[in-house]
Amino acid sequence: MPKLSIPMQRNKGVLICVPLLTLLPAPPALSGPLTVEISQARSDSGVVRCGLFADADSWRVEERALHGVEASIRRGKARCDFGDVPQGEYAVAVFHAQQGETKVEYGFLGKPRQGVGFSNNPSITFGAPDFDAAKFNVDSQAQTIEITLKY
Repeated sequence: MPKLSIPMQRNKGVLICVPLLTLLPAPPALSGPLTVEISQARSDSGVVRCGLFADADSWRVEERALHGVEASIRRGKARCDFGDVPQGEYAVAVFHAQQGETKVEYGFLGKPRQGVGFSNNPSITFGAPDFDAAKFNVDSQAQTIEITLKY
């Protein structure tokens, strides 16, 4: 059976092209618009503050949110638009800042003084959920998630 061989000229061309490909910029990560619709605000006073978190290490640490959005309240509802978000896993935490607070305030036994909510609407009976309970996937499609405030 005859051996199949590739002429050296072609090999050199391939060897030159491969390193050049590494100099090209990476294609942009696909992203999709993310909107969060919040309901059950007790009043229309103040605003709803929304934080987008990308990992468990930053989860619920307001200053480490990947992106923060503030939304006005109408008839007990608010809407936080995060714009285009790169594909990946995220979690959202929100709270009703009735007096313009910038952080959640806690009362007796660590219960939040404001209405709070999280993506996937997990129970908060025994405290705030961990990142895994609130995480969801963002892909290149427009996505709207719903969060119900709990007081």
